Amino acid sequence: MIFAPSALSPEEEGLREEVRGFLAGILPADFRPGLGLGGRHDPEFTRALAERGWVGMSIPVEYGGAGASTVRRFVVVEELLAAGAPIAAHWIAERQTAPALLRFGTEEQRRWFLPRIAAGECWFSLGMSEPDAGSDLASVRTTATRVEGGWRVTGTKVWTTNAHLNHFAVVLCRTTPEAEAGDRHAGLSQLIVDLGADGVRVSPIPLIDGEEHVNEVVLDGVFVPDERVLGEVGKGWAQVTAELAHERSGPDRYLSVLGLYRAFLETHGEDVDDTRAAAIGRIGAQMWTIRQLSLAVARSLEQGEAPAVEAALVKDVGTTFEQQVVETLRDAAGGEIDPEGPTMFERLLAECVLNAPTWTLRGGTTEVLRGIAAKALTR
Repeated sequence: MIFAPSALSPEEEGLREEVRGFLAGILPADFRPGLGLGGRHDPEFTRALAERGWVGMSIPVEYGGAGASTVRRFVVVEELLAAGAPIAAHWIAERQTAPALLRFGTEEQRRWFLPRIAAGECWFSLGMSEPDAGSDLASVRTTATRVEGGWRVTGTKVWTTNAHLNHFAVVLCRTTPEAEAGDRHAGLSQLIVDLGADGVRVSPIPLIDGEEHVNEVVLDGVFVPDERVLGEVGKGWAQVTAELAHERSGPDRYLSVLGLYRAFLETHGEDVDDTRAAAIGRIGAQMWTIRQLSLAVARSLEQGEAPAVEAALVKDVGTTFEQQVVETLRDAAGGEIDPEGPTMFERLLAECVLNAPTWTLRGGTTEVLRGIAAKALTR
């Protein structure tokens, strides 16, 4: 694994200042930041971002995008996440679906979907996890059966973020029975499913904090035409693996806690003793180090490489770090949260405590990611 040292150019730093100015002007003074990729689903904000060319930045100009580099997108995303901006409407489409369409999609698919994604008008979910197949995606039981003109898809997906609000989902399903494929990783395909189609039933799953942004999606004989097959039939595993390099390595894997960190410094920064101050300082140093790893992966992606193993390592290190930060800041703050008048730090801390256990699960569990890295290191 190689993480080549990298720094932002003056032009890239200038973009950062531009994004900060935009956010200062559009976010209200009493704005409550989201937790990284847990930002709110706000179509109006997404459209305002798209008008500046900051949605689908890496989409080529010919398909309605900005044709920007992976690192320019990294800069914009880093600032959006640092501010806790409401990015959920376009997040999956921009981060994963657009690169997948560019790499595996047909020309017809690119010309239909990509301009809509870049305009902030077409929102996607990911149909990967299932009740009995979380990080072990080779165990998916959702099936697609060949019919005239397309496929009939039957199965259940869970933890499908914002499927109750989004337009489409890229669904991983089995198009060849495992017994016939001869390999549990073979015979899988990706289909683009219209979430408003007949046979699709979306049911929000209430989380412990009362939020309902993840869903169960039941697919009951949903028809998907041939032109909505993404990539090559039977090559879904290789496609998903390449796609996860975009999901696992970005700033969202270490910036979920930045808002909490900032709020702690504002509320308690003057009150910590030397021992706790050292722990708080280490948080900043560790965050910067992980950020450099993430930037190295972005440079690699920019050069057309597929650093899946490096991305897995960034996700493992980043999300484990985030969980440790929550505990460190909770211990450093001490005391009970006043339900009548909690500070911003206390509100964010409560949200983090309830959500942090999911951070090492989404996008692949820690155990699975370490297995990926171990295999690469022993080759």
